[in-house]
Amino acid sequence: QQKMLLTKAPLRGAAAALARKLPVATCGGLRHGEGAMKWTGLGSNGQKLPSSPSSTGVRGATTTRIVSIEGAYDAPRSRAAAFADNLEKMRAKAVMGGGQKRVEAQHARGKLLARERLEVLLDEGSFLEYDQLMEHRCVDFGMQDHHFPGDSVVTGQGTINGRLVFVFSQDFTVFGGSLSEVHSLKIQKVMDKAMLMGAPVIGLCDSGGARIQEGVDSLGGYAEIFQRNVLASGVIPQLSVIMGPCAGGAVYSPAITDFTIMVEGTSHLFITGPEVVKTVTHEEVSMDELGGARPHSTKSGVAHLTCENDIDALLRTRILFDYLPLSNSEKPPRRYSPDTRNRSDPSMNKLVPEDPNVPYDMHDVITKLVDDGDYFEIMPRFAQNIIIAFARLEGRTVGVVGNQPMHSAGCLDIDASVKAARFVRFCDAFSIPIITLVDVPGFLPGVDQEHGGIIRHGAKLLYAYAEATVPKLTVITRKAYGGAYDVMASKHLRGDINLAWPSSEIAVMGAKGAVEIIFRGRSKEEQAVEVDKYERLFANPLTAARRGYIDDVIKPSDTRHRLCQELDALYHKKQTNPTKKHGNIPL
Repeated sequence: QQKMLLTKAPLRGAAAALARKLPVATCGGLRHGEGAMKWTGLGSNGQKLPSSPSSTGVRGATTTRIVSIEGAYDAPRSRAAAFADNLEKMRAKAVMGGGQKRVEAQHARGKLLARERLEVLLDEGSFLEYDQLMEHRCVDFGMQDHHFPGDSVVTGQGTINGRLVFVFSQDFTVFGGSLSEVHSLKIQKVMDKAMLMGAPVIGLCDSGGARIQEGVDSLGGYAEIFQRNVLASGVIPQLSVIMGPCAGGAVYSPAITDFTIMVEGTSHLFITGPEVVKTVTHEEVSMDELGGARPHSTKSGVAHLTCENDIDALLRTRILFDYLPLSNSEKPPRRYSPDTRNRSDPSMNKLVPEDPNVPYDMHDVITKLVDDGDYFEIMPRFAQNIIIAFARLEGRTVGVVGNQPMHSAGCLDIDASVKAARFVRFCDAFSIPIITLVDVPGFLPGVDQEHGGIIRHGAKLLYAYAEATVPKLTVITRKAYGGAYDVMASKHLRGDINLAWPSSEIAVMGAKGAVEIIFRGRSKEEQAVEVDKYERLFANPLTAARRGYIDDVIKPSDTRHRLCQELDALYHKKQTNPTKKHGNIPL
């Protein structure tokens, strides 16, 4: 079929005036002269087609009488303009989410909108949105009459302090943020792009769960996301920020990701809600008591951080992001710090009390060691007998693990072991050196701990340290007793540098307990003499240093300088484990 070729834009201004003065002006397939206006079409082979002042078609080609050059473009311009107008309306509708009424309801709950959250999280003007016009394809239960461009999630990429990140933000104003097939496809796309580009994924979760109207398509959508979470684990950092409800199957994606941040008062995580719990177990519990930020940050350990509101959560997410590498193929970022290794703090020499039974705060040790006294603690309200945090030494990101004598004397228990083990494995996956500060009298005794599986859970921490190939630097500040000494990044678990303060004690157990076993049946006076001998022999790091289990005994005030020196030496460390599909960690 013959095609008519027209210019892409009408002549305007001086060009149009000049065309009117010419006896014949040719513009593409358009010819203009005095008298009747005629335009000549060109066939697909470039041959001129017959023209006529009438509107009669000639052998399938149409010639049309026109009155001006601009008039020739009225129809194409109208179609393009109509499409552009419709496109802008669709984009405007996508930005409005579920409409003004639902937007106001979201704000009334003290929650930001999906796009507002991205504006806070990302660098200004950096967000590039994907699939803004995608819509669900469901025609059941009247869903064909309800369409929102973009569906119930906003996806795309942006930057945080200039570094690439992929994001998705669920929109509770559209179908309650429920996950549809299209919703899942949009998240899958950004996760696939993140893996391809080697950049982290941050998910802002605010969803009522699966979209019931779509049935198994919705369930399949969840599974597709879970699969990508697993494949991305250890390859790119994954962060979940819970900013509303997250129930049912939806909870497993945040559980698989590396860090979960919750907003107090508005976020909830649970597999079954209060009504189901009441029906099945006859227990009455509120949403906050069952799955709020407080129980998950203090009891279950599901939440790594809790924040006061949306803005606080997003700003803290930005801070956490800054400590992390973009992927496992690069080193963590290094930030300039005026705090050099040469800073010496004599007050550190008095941090550990002379009485071994008097507690002190390991936070004070961390503050004096790291750059500018600044660090980012993870899970600060859960298993408080151990501290895990990100910090920097001369601008380099390090992971810090430290026993906390202020809680349970720093003993390792089930929760502390699991908490530290996962952190150690994250640091190992992303090439973040691990600094371990040891003051541990052993594993916490008790029937509850034994029956709760302290053997299995304690083995997780041992496994994590033993498997790790990143630089491992250990400082024993006071007690390192029994199996807990072995577990806490000892030289026997391929510790790269193991240091001790003069106040450290490395032994199977405390002097009194050891003497009561060794000299059972002796008088108290005789046992007291033996306790003194045991303390002189083992209540110091000398024996371990003689055997090479401790690389050096240093003054506390020299610790920062020594750690910075050792990190320099270990920067290019290369160590591998035996070839295998994967180990069988005691989960």
